[in-house]
Amino acid sequence: MDNLKTWLIPLLQEMGCRLYEVEWDTSMKPPVLRISIEKNDGTIDLDTCSAVSDRISTHLDETDEIPGEYMLEVCSPGAERELRNDEEIAAALGKYVYVKLKKPEKGRADYIGDLSRVDNDSVVISYFDKGRPKKAEISKDNIALIMTAVKM
Repeated sequence: MDNLKTWLIPLLQEMGCRLYEVEWDTSMKPPVLRISIEKNDGTIDLDTCSAVSDRISTHLDETDEIPGEYMLEVCSPGAERELRNDEEIAAALGKYVYVKLKKPEKGRADYIGDLSRVDNDSVVISYFDKGRPKKAEISKDNIALIMTAVKM
């Protein structure tokens, strides 16, 4: 997969997108090469997925990099997805997120709200508790999981 990424990342950057994940799913017949992407502004649409799929497919056909039969799937990483590193967390600034703590603080094991600040050591979640706006500063060392969420 690393060899794929060496040409895939620049191709996506050229198209105004970034790579979220590359997955080789062998549970399917034929196997599926699933490439999750998003635009640099954090959005994604069907036209972009289609255009990126065409470019990737052309490259793979020309290079014959993957031998045998397979399916190519270019898709969104989803509305609710894990933020796996500092770059992804920073890109989610202002978005609605869910945060699960490793060790509960102030009687809470998790938070759901807007990611209102990010720095090297912590994040701040703006949320409502019993109708009142509140903020929680959470050390990155205490985050078990942080992911984008959908408001209900």
